[in-house]
Amino acid sequence: MKWKMRKCPVDNTYTFKDFCPVCESKTIVPHPPRFSPEDRYVKYRIELKKGIKLNC
Repeated sequence: MKWKMRKCPVDNTYTFKDFCPVCESKTIVPHPPRFSPEDRYVKYRIELKKGIKLNC
């Protein structure tokens, strides 16, 4: 499923376009990734989010 709502990281405006109509910067998808109990990459996302190295 492709998300249509997008958010500008610079001025926090929501839009449906790939570029912000206010500041012309690239927009991002504001939705978190779907959760799966069989996720093989969860430890890497935790490392990126918290900035610590896990020994898993």
